[in-house]
Amino acid sequence: MDKIESSNILKLIKREVIPAIGCTEPIAVALAVAKACEILEVLPEKIEVSLSPNILKNAMGVGIPGTGMVGLPIAIALGAIIGKSAYKLEVLKDLTPETLEKGKQFIDEKNIVIQLNETTTEKLYIEARCESGNNKSKVIIAHDHTNFVYASKNNTVLLDTYSENTSKKAIDLSPEPKLNFDKVFNFAMEMPIDELRFMLMSAELNKIAAAESDNGSFGHSVSKTVNSISSQAIMGDSIYTRMMAVSAAACDVRMAGAMIPVMSNSGSGNQGIAATLPVVVFADETGKTEDELIRALTISHLLVIYIKQSLGKLSALCGAMIAATGSAAGITYLMGGSRKQIAYSIINMIGNLTGMICDGAKPSCALKVSSSVSTATISALMAMDNRVVSSLEGIADEDVDKTIQNLTSIGSESMNETDKMILKIMTTK
Repeated sequence: MDKIESSNILKLIKREVIPAIGCTEPIAVALAVAKACEILEVLPEKIEVSLSPNILKNAMGVGIPGTGMVGLPIAIALGAIIGKSAYKLEVLKDLTPETLEKGKQFIDEKNIVIQLNETTTEKLYIEARCESGNNKSKVIIAHDHTNFVYASKNNTVLLDTYSENTSKKAIDLSPEPKLNFDKVFNFAMEMPIDELRFMLMSAELNKIAAAESDNGSFGHSVSKTVNSISSQAIMGDSIYTRMMAVSAAACDVRMAGAMIPVMSNSGSGNQGIAATLPVVVFADETGKTEDELIRALTISHLLVIYIKQSLGKLSALCGAMIAATGSAAGITYLMGGSRKQIAYSIINMIGNLTGMICDGAKPSCALKVSSSVSTATISALMAMDNRVVSSLEGIADEDVDKTIQNLTSIGSESMNETDKMILKIMTTK
């Protein structure tokens, strides 16, 4: 791999693997509102947000950090009151009890309007409009959770790089490196280890989030169930169950709205958790070196980024399953697996969990994280036995890249109607 390409891949990882506080969809909405208020320069009298179905789906049922509240209204109110766009996905980190009360009052005054945008073709689309007297501001985030594509104040356009018809083309023409399995594997194995040492931050942040679960009851406490005496009587106390429990613990904490950052991947904290913690626990429990952990985390996170390049940031497929596919690869590497065996683990994951739906961000995501980690472990063990789902079975192909393409085609194309039905069910209960 030449230096230019490896440098671009390194930049890509650093752009996609970043800290985030809270579920990234409502936080991205808060980010758009914060930017619109900064442009307006005063606290608005009215805020309207127009959201793509996938954003609305993922923002409805999740706790907002530090508030004890669920959903978009408080995220929008706090985005206006304390949000700083420079903080990106940590936009609400300056929250205090006093500003929380101001946020609740803002909601009570009926200053917020939330609309479903049914015309946009973007799966990730956030439009925030703020008004104060005769002054108006408008901000659009699209394609990526922190990607501002439009901004205006009154009749003055401050930024405009967005078009429904050209935004995807513009993205395709960007310098973002197009990945495949060989590039992911070679980069993770050949890059000088000191260039990758920053990957340890994902382990540190997500372990801290998981440890927070010991300080209270969060979400459905999936991690506590896995660690319970009755559970251990059935599943035992092993590396396997500890991988599930620690990963679920971080998700329990995050989905409940704890004011604690996690390292995200491709705009999702749960993806960051599922790509990181199973690998970290396995490395810790089996005495792997720090350098081995770094390379395992690199292949895990970069594989997730690769899959999301063609799947998109949001889809009807569960992101935990996608991220745990990265973990399967990382765990197989830590088991001493070859390139072929790592590819086998990916095919095994896709041959099993494809079709797990995303029905929004919520506390029960911890169940999906633990299920995905379980399958990642089995997929790695099968791969180490040189067992792989064959090309005669379902969507699996002998070629790992083709198998990934089959997965992402299902998620980005054929499951669009599934996505609509999920949102219809969620909004009509």
